[in-house]
Amino acid sequence: MTGKAAIIGGGVIGGGWAARFLLNGWDVAIFDPDPQAERKIGEVLENARRSLPALADVEMPAEGQLFFHAGIESAVSDADWIQESVPEILETKHRVLAEIQRHCRPGALVGSSTSGFKPSQLQFEAARPEQIFVAHPFNPVYLLPVVELVGHPETISHAGTLLTALGMKPLAIRKEIDAHVADRLLEAVWREALWLVNDNIATTEEIDDVIRFGFGLRWAQMGLFETYRIAGGEAGMRHFIEQFGPCLAWPWTKLTDVPELTNELVEKISIQSDSQSGNHTIRELERIRDDNLVAIMRALKLRGWGAGALLRDHDRRMALPDPADISKPIPTVSRVVPVDWTDYNGHMNEGRYGQVFSDAADAIMVIVGADEDYVKSGKSYFTVENTIRFVDEIRAGETIRATTQVRLAEGKKLRLYHQLLRRDGGLLATCDQLLIHVDLKTRRSTTPAPNFLQRLAEVHEAQSKLPLPEGM
Repeated sequence: MTGKAAIIGGGVIGGGWAARFLLNGWDVAIFDPDPQAERKIGEVLENARRSLPALADVEMPAEGQLFFHAGIESAVSDADWIQESVPEILETKHRVLAEIQRHCRPGALVGSSTSGFKPSQLQFEAARPEQIFVAHPFNPVYLLPVVELVGHPETISHAGTLLTALGMKPLAIRKEIDAHVADRLLEAVWREALWLVNDNIATTEEIDDVIRFGFGLRWAQMGLFETYRIAGGEAGMRHFIEQFGPCLAWPWTKLTDVPELTNELVEKISIQSDSQSGNHTIRELERIRDDNLVAIMRALKLRGWGAGALLRDHDRRMALPDPADISKPIPTVSRVVPVDWTDYNGHMNEGRYGQVFSDAADAIMVIVGADEDYVKSGKSYFTVENTIRFVDEIRAGETIRATTQVRLAEGKKLRLYHQLLRRDGGLLATCDQLLIHVDLKTRRSTTPAPNFLQRLAEVHEAQSKLPLPEGM
């Protein structure tokens, strides 16, 4: 489902909208009086082209065509969706929306990215008020899926269908209200954070750490109410409210008044929470939560960011020590198989075997001196051939370990043989791996430095008397 979108206002949000439409196959017309608009939009698109396709496991549609216009009239005349993303000044929005309606098709959708104004405010004296609605996204628009929709039911229903086709999560707000839903929640946290800094209770970094190392991770995959339902234990949300509800009346925060926790409100929240969680028991919800948290934190670990950086540092502290005896197969990996390594068959995906053997090779690299500093100097090894033999399946939660032998260390070539084992020594897989030493600047093979070759030769010589591994 594609069409043509017009973006009026090419700032951060407008640029994000342009990227979301364009990369999903829509043609996009842009008007922004800023003489730097084309450059700024281009930079946003560069980031979007790098990141949005990475979310998909299938090929994205062919990119649409991008046009820059000198005025609103030509930009919106044949557009199916028009997104107003001008500054949050009501008079400015009224002027721009009136101009849009003078030149657009009556059946076009006219959304506003406003984070605070209600549709009734935007529609004041509009030619076709039902055509204008709130479509409030979150930055970056090309990655974050939720869009708050407020307006005429038929209009936002149509808009929701199109947004779903763009891979987004439309959320129809039941009643119009200043700042909609998300920003009211964000502003509550923001106000309290400002007070904490103002009163010298915490720094900005400490507040951010509380969020990104704590409840932010839980909210990312279960939101607010389901997180608290689990906190209520087997008795569920009702018990949580009974236990912690009175705290709302205590002078902890400098926020606005809180609603009275009447029986009716407690009942409403409890029923909605039970329905939201479906048929899952509290133990099942805890396991779902834990599996999601592991996946999120492991993804952050790959980037060395937030909680992921913490995990990476902890791994380094727990890493296997340097081998005491290099004349034997060297222990290179010892770990538990995480849930996100398993596939629809319920066992470790074959691609993860490759990751284990890659990690084993990295361990050898560190032992012989090809560590992070070596790579930063512009030298490394590339794998050019892997022969993996799968012997037995592996389930999530199992402890696995790998041992590695250096079978060849000659000039540019390095040949390793890995065995993947259960904790009890049972063989799971083997890998015969050939690597070539390269210059990272030229991306071509090159001979390692003499001192590095000497250390490799020492390990190879020490292991040369080991029996030839099975299959080699």
